[in-house]
Amino acid sequence: MLSDEQLNAYRVSGEKVRVVRDGLKENDIRGIVVAWDDTHVLIRRPNRNVVKLDRNYAIQPSKEERIDLLAEDPKQEGSGDQ
Repeated sequence: MLSDEQLNAYRVSGEKVRVVRDGLKENDIRGIVVAWDDTHVLIRRPNRNVVKLDRNYAIQPSKEERIDLLAEDPKQEGSGDQ
């Protein structure tokens, strides 16, 4: 989850962000951060619709290459019960 400072930096700069919700690129939400609270973030899409999303989704700058949520997390490897 992004911090309030990071979300505020996106809001002030007007930089487009990408919200990655699952493994399909077609389901990403791209737009500008408008507002947020403890659990949700509001993104204004290019068609001017506003989408309310959970803050636990991965949020990254739109110009960066999309992160792969399906790739194995290296932090969780080897942390299983043995």
